[in-house]
Amino acid sequence: MRQAARCTLISITDRPTVSQDPNHAYLQGYLAWLLGERRYSKLTAESYARDLSHLFELSAGHALADLKVSHIRRYIAQLHSSGLGGRSLARLLSAWRGFYNYLLRDHGFTDNPCVGLRAPKSARALPQVLSPDQAVRMVDLPTDAPDSIRDKAMFELFYSSGLRLMELIDLDAESIRSDITAGEVRVTGKGHKTRIVPLGGCAISALHEWLAVRPTLANIGERALFVGARGARISPRVVQLRMKQWGIKQGITSSVHPHMLRHSFATHVLQSSGDLRAVQEMLGHASISTTQVYTHLDFQYLSKIYDAAHPRAKRKP
Repeated sequence: MRQAARCTLISITDRPTVSQDPNHAYLQGYLAWLLGERRYSKLTAESYARDLSHLFELSAGHALADLKVSHIRRYIAQLHSSGLGGRSLARLLSAWRGFYNYLLRDHGFTDNPCVGLRAPKSARALPQVLSPDQAVRMVDLPTDAPDSIRDKAMFELFYSSGLRLMELIDLDAESIRSDITAGEVRVTGKGHKTRIVPLGGCAISALHEWLAVRPTLANIGERALFVGARGARISPRVVQLRMKQWGIKQGITSSVHPHMLRHSFATHVLQSSGDLRAVQEMLGHASISTTQVYTHLDFQYLSKIYDAAHPRAKRKP
């Protein structure tokens, strides 16, 4: 990566100094605002920093206050021609627009060159999901060792309650003990919003089994529900790798990842209940439009059933 972009990929806890360039200082102030005022997670703030690194790289040689709509339009065209898709470009534009709003408010900028611009449209990719049989195979793990007992509990929890990866990792052992009794799990999602999601019977059993052996892996005083080999809170990367490895062992050809179990949870609940609003609440989506992607998956499923079963749907040879 070129020098202009490299300077932005820094620790979000660094403080700007007088000797640092203005972009660095603006970035640090913006990230501090996201963390302190908007209460975004550290991972989300780092994602914004990566998106802004593209702006800093493309605008090298121009002051941010001097950029016009024509500059931003050209940058988007460059990124699009390099292979970046419509959804990625829309995310970048949103990050740039929010950054300029911050500069307008706190640093005396007079114009937001990102206002009114839209990213090129691209086909909306539907989320990958497991079939019900594949999902059952994914959570039906052997329980012959503490780490496999832990993995089974994690995967059951993903599929039972549709948690995000960081929501699962952030769970503490003591809080889950009381939640299990009530048959629910309380999680803190995006924007530090808390929601309560039901726990399935299989997940409850798997969690009880894990809590019984957890002391053999966890460090003394460790609060995390799920811990890694060193006894501390398990990392996102370890969860992803363990799930991918188990997917191969269980004979699932697609590359399984935590969000795939979340998608599978939403799709299977929607197929059974048809209650889109309930799925929205359980997933913690702020807008129902985000949840509506699962109606397309459900329609695809129904279309396959229709094509296979209805005598008038079959095409003539």
